[in-house]
Formats: sequence, C-alpha cells, structure tokens
Amino acid sequence: MTDRHKPLSKFLSLILRHEPEAIGLQLDAEGWADVDELIAKAAAHGKRYDRELLRELVRDNDKQRFKLSDDGDRIRANQGHSIDIDLALAPIEPPARLFHGTATRHAEAIRAEGLRKQSRQHVHLSADRDTALKVGSRHGRPVVLQVRAGEMHAQGAAFFRADNGVWLTDAVPAEFIEWPAQT
Repeated sequence: MTDRHKPLSKFLSLILRHEPEAIGLQLDAEGWADVDELIAKAAAHGKRYDRELLRELVRDNDKQRFKLSDDGDRIRANQGHSIDIDLALAPIEPPARLFHGTATRHAEAIRAEGLRKQSRQHVHLSADRDTALKVGSRHGRPVVLQVRAGEMHAQGAAFFRADNGVWLTDAVPAEFIEWPAQT
C-alpha cells in the first residue's frame, strides 16, 4: 500500500470496524456496506474514494483487513470490529497452537486474566509466530505468546477463521497460554 493510501485505509478501517455512524453509514448484520453509499457519505466528510481506489485498498492492504463482495457492490472489514457484527463464520477446529502478539506492558494483566477481547468482538490469534511478532511490535516492546488452541477447542471453546486468516475466539484463559522464557 502506498503512503498516500494509508490515511484512506485507516479511515476505512475506522468506519467499517468501529464507527460507521461517524459518516451516517449503515452496515448490515454481517458488516457489509453498500459501496456507492460509502463513497457518497465519505465524500460528504472530506474523504474521496471511488470503486477503483476501494479495489486497490482491498487488494493491497498488507493485513487484508477488507473484503469486497463478488459483485463489487458491498465492502466489509474481515475482522476487528468493536461494533456488533455477525461475520457469519462457521466454527472450525484450530491448529494445536496459535500465537498472540502483544506488548510486554500487558504481560501482568494477561498472566492474571488471560486474553480478553477488550473492546473487540473477539481475541485475535495468528497462525504463525512472525505475524504475531509484527502485531505485538505495533504496540510497544513485543512478546509472542503461544496459545494451546487445540486443548481449548477440545474443552469446548469455539474458534473461527476470518477471511484474511486471522483466528478468532471469545477469550483465552491464562492456563492455555505459554510464555517465552525471557518474560
């Protein structure tokens, strides 16, 4: 993604994941927005999008945060919502281990309470350590935690995989988290 697109991507993320009402946009129950309505309402708030730019933002976003419908008439965020959205994802068996990247300043709370979704609808987990490290690095000095997702699933926890490959679950109790030796 080009630097000039970054502010537009961030604004799109804000609108589709957290505050559609900021521009008067209505999302359906699964988080989809009408592309033409999004373009018009964003323009009324000083943000210029067109269909080609939206296709670029979806295609080039390094985290694959967005998805266009097959006909290109609707757009939504793949995950990360703080608003009530049903992504209509089917539960799926996770791999034995998943990873969570966070900042070391959160370690004490996580050790005590596990991973909680905070203001989001789900806890986000990565399939690989490198991705988790990148996520954790965005928030400060990173630490990568291993989550025994297979055991959690065997004990009844539901897992989902978003269209961009991010694994989602409601919470990760502390007893399912393995810490690296250096923390």
